[in-house]
Amino acid sequence: MSETAPDLKQCFQLKSANVSMTALELYFYDETDFESTLRDKISQAPGFFRDIPLIISLEKYEGLTSELDFFKIIGSCRRHNIHVIGVRGGDDDQRRLARGASLALFPAGSQRNGPAPQADGPGQPATSTAEPEPVTVAETVSAATPARIISQPVRSGQQVYAPEGDLIILAPVQAGAEVLAAGNIHVYGPLRGRALAGIHGAESARVFCQSLEAELVSIAGHYKISEDLQDNGWKSAVQIQLRDDMLVVTPLDRA
Repeated sequence: MSETAPDLKQCFQLKSANVSMTALELYFYDETDFESTLRDKISQAPGFFRDIPLIISLEKYEGLTSELDFFKIIGSCRRHNIHVIGVRGGDDDQRRLARGASLALFPAGSQRNGPAPQADGPGQPATSTAEPEPVTVAETVSAATPARIISQPVRSGQQVYAPEGDLIILAPVQAGAEVLAAGNIHVYGPLRGRALAGIHGAESARVFCQSLEAELVSIAGHYKISEDLQDNGWKSAVQIQLRDDMLVVTPLDRA
């Protein structure tokens, strides 16, 4: 019998990961209504939801267990490039159905019950359909956590992530790019892509940029898309912060 070489590496290792995920808080399930609401939310910010991992939260579910069809929910989400990976909360029967659909099971209350993403612009619905939440929650970002500094432009299709502190970008963020941070985001140039600050629920996080041209800005799950952002501070130096569950844009010279 041959022996394994002592210096041969294992083909993989298991390590803990701090991954930001989205929870869809389900109140009842109707196939037609679910599909319609999902399509409406995605149309507000298509790039924000594309290829995201999703957890179905049953902590506030009031419908009948017999109405739950996780296979149809998974199918609807996949048609929109959203990947359902698990279920949070629920009773024994609901979790049995989720297990039968090969979904992971998360305990109720294991994540922060933060605000759902809300479009703050006029005419945009504020239904609580999806809420960005991390697997490992950091309620506040320590001031001692070093910032991640990026000196090069963030090109279209790139994603830059600061999982524990601020993100400082000394160059433009191009359209189609995405920048995320547990803390604040500073862009010393035009912000044309998507910026998501406070991704672990830090509502005190802010976004600063020298020229606001973003496709989407989000703080602690609340977001505005470009159509709403153009009403205030567009193509000028601004800071964006969360006040009373709404994103507020303020010129830097008046901050």
